Amino acid sequence: MERQTARRTQTDVTQMIESLFASVNLAKDLSARCKGRSLQLTDDDIQNIAQDLENVLQNIYDDLSRIPTSSFGSNAYMDVLIQSQSMRGYSEADISMNVMGNRRKSLRNNDTPKLVDFLQGMYRESDEYGGQMFNTLSEVAEYIEPMYDAFFCPLTNEIMTDPVITESGVTCDRRAIEEYIERFSDSSEPVYCPFTKMPMQTRLLDNHNAQIQCDALELLCLLAEDEEGKDIIGKTKAIARTVKLLSSNTTDERHAAISFLLELSKSQLLLESIGSTPGSILILTTMKINYSDDPIAAEKAGAVLKNLEKCPKNIKYMAESGYLEPLRNHLVEGSEEMQMEMVSFLSELVQEQELTIDINRSTSEILIKMARSCKPMVRKAAFDVLVQLSFHRPNSMMLVDAGAVPVMIEELFIRKVDDEPVNSMASAGTILANIVESGIDPETTLVNKEGHVLTSKYSIYNFVHMLKCFMPDDLNLSIIRVLLAFTALAKPLATVVSVIRENHRGHAIVELMSSQMEALSLAATRLLITLSPHIGHTIVERLCKTQGQPRKLVKSISHAGRITERQAALAMLLARLPYRNTSLNVALVQEGAVPAILSAIKEMQNNPARSSRHAVPYMEGLVGALVRLTATLYSPEVLKVAMDHNLASVLTELLTGAAGSDEAQRLAAVGLENLSYLSIKLSQPPPDELLSKKNNTILKLLKDSKAHSNKKSSHIQVNVCLVHRGVCSPATTFCLLEAGSVEGLLGCLENDNVRVVEAALGALCTLLDERVDVEKSVAALSELDAARRVLGALRQHRQNVLWQKCFCVVEKLLEHGDDRCVREVTGDRMLPTALVSAFHRGDASTKQAAESILRRLHKMPDYSATYVSMEF
Repeated sequence: MERQTARRTQTDVTQMIESLFASVNLAKDLSARCKGRSLQLTDDDIQNIAQDLENVLQNIYDDLSRIPTSSFGSNAYMDVLIQSQSMRGYSEADISMNVMGNRRKSLRNNDTPKLVDFLQGMYRESDEYGGQMFNTLSEVAEYIEPMYDAFFCPLTNEIMTDPVITESGVTCDRRAIEEYIERFSDSSEPVYCPFTKMPMQTRLLDNHNAQIQCDALELLCLLAEDEEGKDIIGKTKAIARTVKLLSSNTTDERHAAISFLLELSKSQLLLESIGSTPGSILILTTMKINYSDDPIAAEKAGAVLKNLEKCPKNIKYMAESGYLEPLRNHLVEGSEEMQMEMVSFLSELVQEQELTIDINRSTSEILIKMARSCKPMVRKAAFDVLVQLSFHRPNSMMLVDAGAVPVMIEELFIRKVDDEPVNSMASAGTILANIVESGIDPETTLVNKEGHVLTSKYSIYNFVHMLKCFMPDDLNLSIIRVLLAFTALAKPLATVVSVIRENHRGHAIVELMSSQMEALSLAATRLLITLSPHIGHTIVERLCKTQGQPRKLVKSISHAGRITERQAALAMLLARLPYRNTSLNVALVQEGAVPAILSAIKEMQNNPARSSRHAVPYMEGLVGALVRLTATLYSPEVLKVAMDHNLASVLTELLTGAAGSDEAQRLAAVGLENLSYLSIKLSQPPPDELLSKKNNTILKLLKDSKAHSNKKSSHIQVNVCLVHRGVCSPATTFCLLEAGSVEGLLGCLENDNVRVVEAALGALCTLLDERVDVEKSVAALSELDAARRVLGALRQHRQNVLWQKCFCVVEKLLEHGDDRCVREVTGDRMLPTALVSAFHRGDASTKQAAESILRRLHKMPDYSATYVSMEF
């Protein structure tokens, strides 16, 4: 009633003054109620009283605004004010200042002196004004009015409803200062007071005093006990500051921070904010795992994480931090919608972020169950994540235990393309390939209820028949990966070879070698390399019948630039296919393979920058491709290109180690052996008029052989080879002596690789053939210290093939060597032991060779002598 009375329009000044007094009286009453029942008031009571006070102030303002300007010069108006002094309980200062604040612009120095005297008398006793005297009303107004600025927010210029004092000492309305600070929420810069320009610490967590931080956290905990408080905190940087305190070295700070976060995590609205704060989940999971370091913090961290699980995004953050248990649990126990979301998270973590995630049996089983779902979206999601997980070998083993192999086999062999998207077949193939490559035993892994295993003919037959050019490249790649894994085992290899041969499926693999997908082309090439010892001629036949295939091979291996794995594989395929296949060798010659290969070898030797981790197999493939031509020198086209490009000198250079690997040296020695067998046939007797010039010694021939082969002269120079009894040169007759190959071959005898030693001995044995002058050949070898090197190889190695070749050379040295050579051989203390060991343990050929030398050393009886029998 009093508020309604105060709002009635006043018709004269007296009524206005009375209304003002009534309003002030009401304000005092409200103040007294607050003081008398301050401990009993509820939040609603306080809010109602605050609203009443605001209404009172508004009424006073309205009354003062309605006072006409002319009233300030009225004696009657001043009389009323003077009479009001008897009402000492009212706040005259409040009334006067509101009057002056709203009307001071109309006051002048000639205003009513009585009003000035009244105001001066009213405030003369006030210590606040220090007894200051005023002559005009304007001076009084200018001095008193600032007192009322405290009711107005400096940011909004409106009366404050919820005043708060900032750290800089300025009082502002709570909502206004919150909005001001919120503008800087995304900035790393400190917040400055808009009036004092002092830096402000935002509600004290950044304070360096640990006790202040703990106290602030405790207060925040109290504020966070209700949802409204949590909502207020969520709009600040308190969460980020608290997460930072979780790593504090002070136990009290850590405990206060984790307690505060635990309280906040009870609010559904703040779960995502907590989880998305950088480092929050990682620190919480670390605290939970390291239980022994701080059991209290670890237990509360676990509770916080449990609350955070209610937000699916946080489960993903936990998985990223290495805490996979929530994701597994929700994947296994959650609803179908939750399972789909967890599968999506798994796929993203493994595929996009390349995290390695270990799965358990229950997770594997639920994923496999989802893969068999009737819903396409569920199936696709499950297959996608299974593909990624299966690349990790431990997961592949777990998938086998969970029954993944029969499911994948059913997807590949039984489901038709029309029934399901082909993508599921490709995914099943990838999963199966990853499983097979993980190290499982395919010979014991069941694929169906009938008892078939992965390596049974049933399975391999189906795999082989799935290889088709019109099938997706991913699927073809997976099938070839499976077959390649099988060929690493002897029995499955035989089955694969048998199925491919019987069903004429080699052509499909050859065609896939030309795929535009590099991984598929590489896998097909590797499979052909593996199968070449078994069905090499079938592969060659298909290669030659496929139009343009030899040309593509030559172009691929000679491509400039950094060496790729595919280039190395293609070069290796040419080196592994049957050497004596004339069709392929002639096709390569016709496509310009020899100059291309020689150019690539030269570039490899001169440009190390082109080298890569595939350089060694690439070089071995190139050398092997050259050597394969030496196996078909009976072909006029091959023989001509071998002569034109001086292959004997090329292989001799590679023999010295320029190739960079033992295998390349071995291949070079094999090639020289093939070339040397043809030397006796190609070497022609010299013209009669040049026979008289045959005065050079063997040693001189050996020393000058290289110079003769490289020397350019305008006249024809004829070199007579004493071993081959005719005119020889490296280019035309492939003579090892003329090419300077003997010394390089003898150097290979000191190699630790027995295959290199065997190949070198094989080439040297061509100089001891019955068709050549063995005596002069032995003399040439003796001059190069052959006896010592051969005996050294005999001591170092114990293989049958090597024994046979060593014994062949030793026997020739004993039979045709001079006294010095014989003494060197017979003086070796290890030779008898090696001979006896070979005679005891060697095969038939080795025993025969050892026996022959033992007879020459008089260690065994000579059964070749003739005896006369007598009959009684």
